[in-house]
Amino acid sequence: MAKNKIQTGIRFDPELLYKISYIAKFNLRSTNAQFEYLAQKCVKEFEQENGEIIIDDETLYHK
Repeated sequence: MAKNKIQTGIRFDPELLYKISYIAKFNLRSTNAQFEYLAQKCVKEFEQENGEIIIDDETLYHK
C-alpha cells in the first residue's frame, strides 16, 4: 500500500460496487484505482466550474 495515501472505509450499494468493479476491469484498473480516477475526475470538473479548492498543510494534516 502506498505510504502517502489515507485508507478509508466507504459503504456502497452492492449493485453499484459491482458495476464500478466491472468498469475497472474493463479499463485494466483495480477497483481502488477506478475509485481514485473517478474522485480525481469529480474534483477536476468541480474546480473547472467553481475554481480551485485551496488546501493548506494545517487543514490537510489537522495540525
